[in-house]
Amino acid sequence: MLARAHTFAIDGFQARPVTVEVDVGVGLPDFRIVGLADAGVREARDRVRTAIRKCGYEFPPSRITANLAPGDVRKEGPAFDLAIACAVLAASRQLPAAALDRAVLFGELGLDGAVRASAGTLVAAQGASRAGFEKVIVGAARAREAMLVEGLTVAVAERLQSAVRILHGASADPLPPVPEEDRDRERAPILDLADVYGQRRAVEATVIAAAGAHNILMRGSPGTGKTMLAQRLPSILPPLSHNEALDVLCIHSLGSEDVPDRLEYIRPFRAPHHTVTTAGLIGGARRGWVGEVVLAHHGVLFLDELAEFAPPTLEALRQPLEDGSVTIVRARHNATYPARFMLVLAANPCPCGYADVPGRCRCSPVSLARYRRRLSGPQRDRIDLFPKLSHDEPAMREGRALTSSQRAQQMVMLARERQTARLARHGVTVNAHMDVRLLREYVKLDERGEGMLSLARECGALSVRGAHRALRVARTIADLAGSKRVRDAHVRRALALGPARGLIVGEGEQAERHPRGSRRASTHEPDSAWEAVG
Repeated sequence: MLARAHTFAIDGFQARPVTVEVDVGVGLPDFRIVGLADAGVREARDRVRTAIRKCGYEFPPSRITANLAPGDVRKEGPAFDLAIACAVLAASRQLPAAALDRAVLFGELGLDGAVRASAGTLVAAQGASRAGFEKVIVGAARAREAMLVEGLTVAVAERLQSAVRILHGASADPLPPVPEEDRDRERAPILDLADVYGQRRAVEATVIAAAGAHNILMRGSPGTGKTMLAQRLPSILPPLSHNEALDVLCIHSLGSEDVPDRLEYIRPFRAPHHTVTTAGLIGGARRGWVGEVVLAHHGVLFLDELAEFAPPTLEALRQPLEDGSVTIVRARHNATYPARFMLVLAANPCPCGYADVPGRCRCSPVSLARYRRRLSGPQRDRIDLFPKLSHDEPAMREGRALTSSQRAQQMVMLARERQTARLARHGVTVNAHMDVRLLREYVKLDERGEGMLSLARECGALSVRGAHRALRVARTIADLAGSKRVRDAHVRRALALGPARGLIVGEGEQAERHPRGSRRASTHEPDSAWEAVG
């Protein structure tokens, strides 16, 4: 007899429907699993056979063939065990075959028949909902995350007998209680921007970066507050939307780590050590392995001590920064994961860290040149803001904060609302993601602003891509200031905080000058973003 059960294979960030076809035929006792199954799936033969017998059912002494269709989708992992076991029971007439048409089965079997939760349960539940299934039967440990999918009935099965009982129409097992340590676990305190003293230019650039989802590189001597600012960036970002929070939870569900039983709306913040490998940062160390750029999706990726990262690792960031996704290609398989994040970099001005402090730097010209080349031109072109931090600010010496996270977040959220209202019909929500066509439509400069941009290009301080990024930053500064038009003051501020200053490859003070050789712009600009934030 032939029986069919339904489950899902996790392929990258997608759940692909898989039909488990089991035929119990005449012949010498044998149990084969076909359908492009890896070694982990083929090992299910022993787990399924033993679990069926231990649970009091009869394992048919016949020729059994289990086909995982479609045959061109690779299957791996133990999540197919429960579907295979129930299909075997249905094919041997110990379970109504029609009952398998109404549910998705997703879980690993222990030798005693216990159903264990599998990685990717939330992704499989979303796939079941999109495919039109009304019920999914999963292990107890990850049932709460599957329940976050709206319109889907999640049934808990602690043992194979429980799954059979549910398929017969009886009630599911109760949800396990939340562990005491999880219930009492305190959340990490949210760091406040009020802890940062002084650093007017860097705080302003951080708020601008948060408002437009721009990438930022902070340079300064040790102790100036680069890491402090980066760690407080999530506190001024808008909370995740419901769909974004689900995406973040799905990414964590793909791994074996514990997944929260409720949605969390604080944006991810990932800060890998500079010894991280390219595979650790991008992913692909093994099939299904997600890297730091994917775990930072909808959040912040912070790379401290930038010059200590291996150049190939930094170069690997170029595709996800440009596309908002990362595609990992192997010999017979490729997988695409979302990777839309804000990149925050921090670097010292030289190997010893004290090039900005008169009389303290002892680095040779050769080591300085080598250090400044660690960030390539194409990488620098993907950074929008280059604030410099210093020990000499009066507000820093006096211990005076310029703003708080609450106040800055209010301005950031207002600016984001203006961007969403303007760009939503184009499928974009923040200025950093505007393409050239949208820049032409929504960033129209007057003659003065065009002159500033032209001078920066003529000086070699901006490439074409860098000019586009300066326009995006200027549009964000205008949104923070509540201006419908991008004025020359906004362009001037974008250039002063942007790649025209060079930072890790030299200061480029000419970018601070007013176009056509006039005096440097005043630090007080009525239409600047800082007037709205500070």
